[in-house]
Amino acid sequence: TQSENILGYYINVERIPNSCRGSSNRIFVKDRKVLLNLSMAAYSVNIFAYNEAGESPQAIYFVPDFSATDLPGQIQVKHQGTNAVVTWTPKYNPKCFVVDWGTGKEDMYMKIVTTATGNFTLENFQPYKLYKIMVHASDVCQCESFTRHEKTFGVTHSYSVEGVPRTGPANVTVLNITKHSALVKWTEIPAKDCLGFLQGYRIHYTDLSRKKSLAVTLNSSTTSYYLTGLKEKTIYHVRISGFTKAGEGPLTLSQPFSTPKYGTVKALCICYPASVL
Repeated sequence: TQSENILGYYINVERIPNSCRGSSNRIFVKDRKVLLNLSMAAYSVNIFAYNEAGESPQAIYFVPDFSATDLPGQIQVKHQGTNAVVTWTPKYNPKCFVVDWGTGKEDMYMKIVTTATGNFTLENFQPYKLYKIMVHASDVCQCESFTRHEKTFGVTHSYSVEGVPRTGPANVTVLNITKHSALVKWTEIPAKDCLGFLQGYRIHYTDLSRKKSLAVTLNSSTTSYYLTGLKEKTIYHVRISGFTKAGEGPLTLSQPFSTPKYGTVKALCICYPASVL
């Protein structure tokens, strides 16, 4: 309701993380829009309206993560205990590089590299955590200039030590059951529970009449699979696990289903009575 009294807006653009504390890029605009040319580092944008009486409280906007497939460089990471040696091959020789690494916006670190060696050692990596590592190039190496001159050279993700997934996939269901086939579907394991780069899933299914178990190995992008070659009029149990380079994680709870003698049926549901207190 007071927009007619606004003289303009101050916009403070601050890099996250920012080892140059106290430095931000202040922009003045009169319109309610601004075009920012930023690197792939994280940024907060603080917006103030002002008039003759002073400034308004700030509105804070965090620039969301985005991915790019046309970055100019590749990053390699080699772990040595809790440290990691990051190397890259520049397409050109900027005055400095800026390296970001961490597990998220609240846990990111920044280092300015002014040497031309094309490598840097990062410290204090924890096992079983996914780290994002970014290398940016800049021809101006003063702190206040990074928001204007920094360009992302490359981005990669890395674990210092991989573990097995802590859980199996969720929402395992069996659909479209026929005499000799059934569709198994599930929800992917969340990244925070993988503890490593998920390489795929294994479906274990057991024919209870013969106590015979079989397994199928699938890639990590698969969340459904048709079991074929099943016996008619037979009860099966299905369990699914995920696996990383470190090995296979826990199996899900058993999901039973029964193949019909004719036609199709729905998944078998086994119900257990509630405990009486």
